[in-house]
Amino acid sequence: MVMVQDQERFNAAIARFDALNSEDPHTEEYKGKMYPKELVYAMRMTEWLFKVEPQPSEPLQLAVRSQHLRRWTIPRSNYPMDLAGYNKWRNSLRKFHADLAGEVLQETGYDVNTIERVQFLILKRQLKIDEEVQLLEDVICLVFLENYFLDFAQQHNEDKVVDVIQKTWRKMTPRGQEMALNLNMPPETQRLVGKALAL
Repeated sequence: MVMVQDQERFNAAIARFDALNSEDPHTEEYKGKMYPKELVYAMRMTEWLFKVEPQPSEPLQLAVRSQHLRRWTIPRSNYPMDLAGYNKWRNSLRKFHADLAGEVLQETGYDVNTIERVQFLILKRQLKIDEEVQLLEDVICLVFLENYFLDFAQQHNEDKVVDVIQKTWRKMTPRGQEMALNLNMPPETQRLVGKALAL
């Protein structure tokens, strides 16, 4: 049994998250139709969550769905194109997503404890310590490897791509890693993952 205390309230929050992500001007094909890109990402996150954890808590479901809320409004190009700029961009995004998710949850009637828990998860505090934060990270990595990795790999040199795979792998649990190896990956993705992991 999936633990949702108030289904109507939960549905309202998910609908609001999806409405915000539906404003994304960028589109992507998903199951034969074109959708706003961040809405597709959110739907993929939810699908993978239930593969990784069939009975996720309500805060985890909410965090997974809102993890990229209106992400396109803070582009990478707004920050210096170096490691410090990248880290500042990522930190700004996490805070932005957590704050916006909190506003939506407050508007839809969630209590302070639930809101703070969802924000804690989105901010990915205590990675490797908090079980649900780690579950969220596994889902993020699996969605990336299955759907976005090849496009990323085509935009960067192979050494950087291999480094990113290795860093991604270190963030995942052994179970998440096993699920990643069982993905139906294109041959080029398989080659790069194999090289990164020396398989």
